[in-house]
Amino acid sequence: MPQYPSLTHALGEALVDLVWFVEGADDEYMDQDDAVKALEGVAAMVNRLSSSQRAEFQQVIEAMTEAETDPSRREFLAAFPDGFGLEE
Repeated sequence: MPQYPSLTHALGEALVDLVWFVEGADDEYMDQDDAVKALEGVAAMVNRLSSSQRAEFQQVIEAMTEAETDPSRREFLAAFPDGFGLEE
């Protein structure tokens, strides 16, 4: 049985994990200008999603939030939709 119910779910989780990593990276590991560019790229991609794609991505994030046991990551996941323009 596949770990993810859909490709959308798998890619959504991967994108969110990438943002989590970039936002949490120390200056010594990642140039902050590069980090900002990466995060702006994610926000721009989310901005180009259709309404149905936004809703589907929102469902992925909600499922991730519900399953998360780490309080700081759960807080990050709860804030993700607003922080990246997913909510209209």
